[in-house]
Amino acid sequence: MADLDHHVLPRTMPAHEGKPGHRTYDAVIVGGGHNGLVAAAYLARAGRSVLVLERLDHTGGAAVSTRPFAGVDARLSRYSYLVSLLPKKIVRDLGLDFRVRTRNVSSYTPVERDGRPTGLLVGGGERRTREAFARLTGGEREYQAWQRFYGMTGEVAKRVFPTLVEPLPSREELRRRVDDEEAWRTLFEEPIGLAIEERFADDLVRGVVLTDALIGTFADAHDPSLRQNRCFLYHVIGGGTGDWDVPVGGMGALTDALAAAARAAGTVIATGHEAERIDTDGRTAEVTYRTADGEGVAVARHVLVNASPQALAALTGDTPPAPAEGAQLKVNMLLKRLPRLRDSSVDPREAFSGTFHIAEGYDQLATAHAQAVAGELPAAPPAEIYCHSLTDPTILGPALVEQGYQTLTLFGLHTPARLFEGDNAAVREELLKSTLAQLDAHLTESIVGCLATDADGRPCIEAKTPLDLERDLRLPGGNIFHRELAWPYAQENTGRWGVETPHANVLLCGAGAVRGGGVSGVPGHNAAMAVLQADA
Repeated sequence: MADLDHHVLPRTMPAHEGKPGHRTYDAVIVGGGHNGLVAAAYLARAGRSVLVLERLDHTGGAAVSTRPFAGVDARLSRYSYLVSLLPKKIVRDLGLDFRVRTRNVSSYTPVERDGRPTGLLVGGGERRTREAFARLTGGEREYQAWQRFYGMTGEVAKRVFPTLVEPLPSREELRRRVDDEEAWRTLFEEPIGLAIEERFADDLVRGVVLTDALIGTFADAHDPSLRQNRCFLYHVIGGGTGDWDVPVGGMGALTDALAAAARAAGTVIATGHEAERIDTDGRTAEVTYRTADGEGVAVARHVLVNASPQALAALTGDTPPAPAEGAQLKVNMLLKRLPRLRDSSVDPREAFSGTFHIAEGYDQLATAHAQAVAGELPAAPPAEIYCHSLTDPTILGPALVEQGYQTLTLFGLHTPARLFEGDNAAVREELLKSTLAQLDAHLTESIVGCLATDADGRPCIEAKTPLDLERDLRLPGGNIFHRELAWPYAQENTGRWGVETPHANVLLCGAGAVRGGGVSGVPGHNAAMAVLQADA
């Protein structure tokens, strides 16, 4: 598939480009995020009449590319930013003009040992990774433990990932599919902290492993709820490999391709149309929506809601579940150049092309969590950073590429929404300052000095807290997964596909569905399959 032309903005449809041409459809989809578009494309290609109602003037939801800095030709994946959980099956089935690029470096984690700057580079080939472990830890033990552990998770990924686009297996069916009792116990039954502490001795190595259990998830390594295990599982099974890839053209390239596929199959996409109510008798549903011109009603056999469980309940008049608290800081930056590292043995172009971990040693993560539980901002906020433009320079205009500009995306951990409730703006600023200070500790220069400026002379940096995401994207509690992640097997009231609701012809196709979360398209696929099976 061809690269997207970096001169062209991702297509943003003006309000009312599509209008409901008639009142009755086979399916009405509420919300034009990536999951809703996946469902629309599948259903329309199966010959169903489909209407997508999107409240904003563009599709894409959290998976969009935007130019956040005035007068600067840089298109950033503003919210969601890496791809792992999107099955190739969906890309093939829908004929999407979309692809990803693999990062050559998995991660780099700087640290000071014995008074000198060093770090752990994972990637660049087995020999380099082995040598990096030996330099950091003084021997082979940690590298061998790393190989065994991720060999085990890799086998689990091969077995579990394909099930995400199948009817929900039972717990025992999935256990048989995994076919490894040690792996099952490690990932599904015991807190992941036990496995990390049993297998690894080095604090930094332990921390790097644990981070995949904490992305957008506020938990301790030993949390008895195992919410950290569920987060870890989804982060290591993606694509059947656990690799996290860079979307060519930015994340908006995916949702643009999905919208194009849905439209080509006959879907009507109506932007500027906000759904307000769903009335259903289980066989036919009416969706009342509002536009700038007034109210309208669309009638459908099926309604698919690509929104949070709380939004679904508001539409149907049901009792909403309690929101799951978000716990992250998202920072987007544009740099004039990459900063120099204190660890001179590593090229910044390698260090930042993978995931650059800061303040994410095992003990540091535990301390940060304890401080946040106590109602305090972490003194050393943990975060991870990567540079999209090193792998995919098409997101930058030619002049910026020629001048050596680069993007940086930072994702901070252990910053629950509760910490921002008093004064979101002030706490955001304080947290951003201390987070950048943690990065500066591993640089020979301040990151602020490397920032580009926009057309008005302002530094090219923006930060989003959970409360900002709740406001901007209607994510309850600012939770990027819409709810706590669920095990990928059937439980009470999960239904056949994990998208069912108490209303027979109303389905939840957003990230809050079972096997939702992340940019995957899985809930959209599964909701479409549920509709097609119901109609068969």
